[in-house]
Amino acid sequence: MAPGAFNALVARAVARAGFEATYISGGATANVAGYPDIGLITLTEMTRTIREIATAGGVPVIVDADTGYGEEEMVVRTTIEYERAGAAAMHIEDQVFPKRCGHLDGKSLVDAETMEIKVRAAATHRESPDFIIIARTDARSVTSFDDAVHRANRYRDAGADVIFPEGLTSEDEFARFAAASPGLLLANMTEFGKTPSISASRFAELGYQIVIYPLSMMRLAMGHVARGLASLHEHGTVDAVLGEMQTRAELYDLLDYVPGELWTFGDRPGA
Repeated sequence: MAPGAFNALVARAVARAGFEATYISGGATANVAGYPDIGLITLTEMTRTIREIATAGGVPVIVDADTGYGEEEMVVRTTIEYERAGAAAMHIEDQVFPKRCGHLDGKSLVDAETMEIKVRAAATHRESPDFIIIARTDARSVTSFDDAVHRANRYRDAGADVIFPEGLTSEDEFARFAAASPGLLLANMTEFGKTPSISASRFAELGYQIVIYPLSMMRLAMGHVARGLASLHEHGTVDAVLGEMQTRAELYDLLDYVPGELWTFGDRPGA
């Protein structure tokens, strides 16, 4: 399980909670900057976020690279920049730029050959063989389930270590996909989308090794922010929601900070 961390403090909380990996969503990174998930975040902005989250959490970070920020040359640069920033893995997708959230309709795909070129470029130019290349296909909701499987297997042959089938709609589809595309698989468990709620243990039974939760923590946080603001606006104080807040002591504990003592960057929950 790799919960999404939309900033370094959340990354520390993910590691403190005992998770062995975290995830950086391009959509969440765009949202917290005030943008929709349509590819507006730059490579520079993403690498800054990777550095902050990888440094703070101390656990492996899986990172969204959208469509690779361009064609083959940019995919090569993205791979190198992500790896040097501290990512353990990245995924690229076969959508046309500007991309759309994977659980929205109206997406368009590049042809499979174009995506193969991108996957091969990433796999060939990573600096360490331990850096994981994940290929995402959005074909299920654009063309067909069978095309998604066909593309996935082509992407594996091009060098992808893991396949990420986006927008599957049932446990049966996840099981059939795993059977038809043997190898390492990633599942996206996002709320309010095309995929029903499936537990991590069930995903394991269906043949998936990684489950990401891209926006879960951001949605929880923003739900509380909206309710807190409404309460403050109504009452003129936050007393009504004080019990829902993280206390100062809890924040300091999460940061491994003791006032008056030296704090260092080495104090990471997952290090």
